[in-house]
Amino acid sequence: MEPNIKEVAGRIRALREDMDLTLQEMAEATGRTTAEYAAQESGEEDLSFTFLYKCADKFGVDVIELLTGENPHLTGYSLARAGEGLSIKRRAGFEYLHKAPHFRHKLAEPFVVTAPYLEEEQDVPVHLSRHEGQELDFIISGQMRFAYEDHEEILNAGDVVMYDSGRGHGMVATGGAPCVFLAIVMKPEGEKII
Repeated sequence: MEPNIKEVAGRIRALREDMDLTLQEMAEATGRTTAEYAAQESGEEDLSFTFLYKCADKFGVDVIELLTGENPHLTGYSLARAGEGLSIKRRAGFEYLHKAPHFRHKLAEPFVVTAPYLEEEQDVPVHLSRHEGQELDFIISGQMRFAYEDHEEILNAGDVVMYDSGRGHGMVATGGAPCVFLAIVMKPEGEKII
């Protein structure tokens, strides 16, 4: 199952309207201008994970509810076999496979991410994003150029990087091939669990 951007955007709009929130209030909550927020809510622009998590936080729902329209319901354990999970494809060919979409009250979001190798990204600064919490990335295969504010590292299979994701970070596949990594996105300390 892969979420449709227009459907996800429609759920965001419906929740905003149900909660009597204005475009301006949501723009402030997501760190965007009103015009940028409106473009994402309409489904005209790609929906970044940072945007989705900030929307989910403002609405008090699990991000999976925005992506699928369903509430996670498993509470004991969740098992995702190889190749299984909620597939999400976004910016520049990045593919995310959420490995526990149906587990309720998650303290972290586990993804297997495939970053495509793109020649045009090799000699330019890495785009940095921010989201509250911490993230741990374990390189499964390939090579990654990891940027954290003004620092850069080359990571190879078996390397692990953990960082404060509220500060600027980004990554691109390097070495001529895609990079596959396990990304564990952890919620901020003390954040309410939905």
